[in-house]
Amino acid sequence: MAVKQAKVFTITGVKGGVGKTTTTLNLAGIFSLKKLKTLIIDMDLYSGGIALSLNIETDKDLFHITDDMNNNRFDHIENYVARYNEYIDCITAPIDPRLASQIGSNYIDLILARAKMKYDVILIDTNHILSEMNLVVMDASDEIIYVVSNDPVDIKNMKTMVAILKDMDRSNYRIILNESCDMEKDCFSKYDIKNILKDNIDYTIPNSFYHKDIDEYVLDGKIMTLSSKVQSKDKKAMKNFELIADALLKESK
Repeated sequence: MAVKQAKVFTITGVKGGVGKTTTTLNLAGIFSLKKLKTLIIDMDLYSGGIALSLNIETDKDLFHITDDMNNNRFDHIENYVARYNEYIDCITAPIDPRLASQIGSNYIDLILARAKMKYDVILIDTNHILSEMNLVVMDASDEIIYVVSNDPVDIKNMKTMVAILKDMDRSNYRIILNESCDMEKDCFSKYDIKNILKDNIDYTIPNSFYHKDIDEYVLDGKIMTLSSKVQSKDKKAMKNFELIADALLKESK
């Protein structure tokens, strides 16, 4: 059991299809290599991809936690997690998406309070919608990680989000430019993106991390940063993920 309370990192974005879930999984892989007990919570309630990406089968999900809390049946958080490996556990999005609307945001703080006592790191994967649920999740996070692509719509939306965050006097966010999600999208230089956003690009996932066979990892339920093949051939990307993980742990102290 973790001695200190876990740090909570939310991975989000302002547009779909930019690699949020993949980034969440790859960061989980890095934290597990550091032997840190890591919990992934899939908060993309209607179309969560964590369980599918890891080939996890479970009869308990986020809905069951909140339903049991509501009916005084909840006991231990461990009874609701699905094990991926020695260091990575998951709380999955509802197996039946029709149940997503029944999950109340008022339970988020309680779930995190229970989980923090058992883990070193909690990674929350969300969709890009600024819903009440996602706002509650962000408020409960030590750091918020925005994954953006080199796409005009994505960059424009992120510019708006940066303005909102600054208006809210929020500084606990980082921006990751994912150059590997679409090799054909190369509209702006990093300098241009910084000028458009009026903010920094904190980290980059290089285009060398693009893999034509990424679907094979999904079909096999594998995390790329835990693959010996990726570790040996994509040293730059691995180093970047390590830098992101180390910085998050340092900044959230």
